[in-house]
Amino acid sequence: MKFQVNRDVFSEAVSFAVKLLPQRTTQPILSGVLLTAEGGSLTLSSFDYEVSSQTEITAEVDEPGTALVSGRLLADIASRLPNAPVQFSTVDGKIAVSCGSARFTLLSMPVEEYPTLPSVGERTGVLPAEDFAAAVSQVAVAASRDDVTPVITGVQLEVADNSISLVATDRYRVAVRSIDWDSGSTSAEGATALVPARTLSEIGKTFGHSGTVAVSIVRTDERELIAFSAEKKTVTSLLIKGNFPPVRRLFPETVENYAVINTAELVEATRRVSLVLEREAALRFSFSIDGLTLEAAGSEQAQASETIDAHLVGEDTVVSLKPSFLLDGLSAVHSEFVRISFTKTENPNKPGPVLITSQSSKEQPGSDDYKYLLQPNLLLR
Repeated sequence: MKFQVNRDVFSEAVSFAVKLLPQRTTQPILSGVLLTAEGGSLTLSSFDYEVSSQTEITAEVDEPGTALVSGRLLADIASRLPNAPVQFSTVDGKIAVSCGSARFTLLSMPVEEYPTLPSVGERTGVLPAEDFAAAVSQVAVAASRDDVTPVITGVQLEVADNSISLVATDRYRVAVRSIDWDSGSTSAEGATALVPARTLSEIGKTFGHSGTVAVSIVRTDERELIAFSAEKKTVTSLLIKGNFPPVRRLFPETVENYAVINTAELVEATRRVSLVLEREAALRFSFSIDGLTLEAAGSEQAQASETIDAHLVGEDTVVSLKPSFLLDGLSAVHSEFVRISFTKTENPNKPGPVLITSQSSKEQPGSDDYKYLLQPNLLLR
């Protein structure tokens, strides 16, 4: 194998290929990146049986061939090469890399032991890349980080006629966002896919400026996976098995009692007042016709309170919310104002979850389909 590539293009391609590889693996072979040079291109692939990445770049190929090399080491080298074309060749079972006056000799791993990458199959639909990236960042934060219950560590993708919804929950909050979806000639309505939140977050960042992203949901006897493709890059991920909880039923159809607040003012006030809180403690939010008062009991040595403007519709309401969870929801509301709606429960002494949505102005609701439901107590029991 012998080829030459542009340094910057190669460095970006290696970075993409290794991004989702695990930091540690029981099988060293899975830490490798597969280089395949043929025709006028170089394909870089990685696969650890759960996630795969593949990208193709232009190369001057003198001798076609395949080589397997340590992914992390190759990424470190590629990011520090001098500004010159990068030349690769295989010599006596090793890989020689030269760039300007820099020379490296890398150990070649056994290609024949490397697993076959999963096939993507027919495209299920296409979605706008920027909307997809924004939706992932809004929703994934609500996914659980507790591996004890794997089914809620993922983001559920639910395909409707002309839209796709992303849903996540950790039982304390639920986040939902719908975006446009084009299924073309295929009938994908009703299809679902439960994708690991960490993987989906990286995919959202990677494909955020790609124009459109093609999605393939593959279900065979051997495996269930999802593939995302754009600009000669493809990422596949195994789906999480299990039934995602029916959290959509928790969202009210209408709410008569709500407050509209400037998002930035509420974020800053929450951060200030929560400074005196002990870990995991909640803030007290009192909504009235006079505005919103935030109170933190904190320790015996420190207390804090602050009042900010709020436009209240309906009756006075007091709720206790965990500040970090509230800030996650406020950060995902990409609008100047935010609407906080107060739901009811059968117990008049116990407030229901609060519903956070975007608000374009004090009077006009936001244009996106983002919803964030937050309750200091468990939403699902």
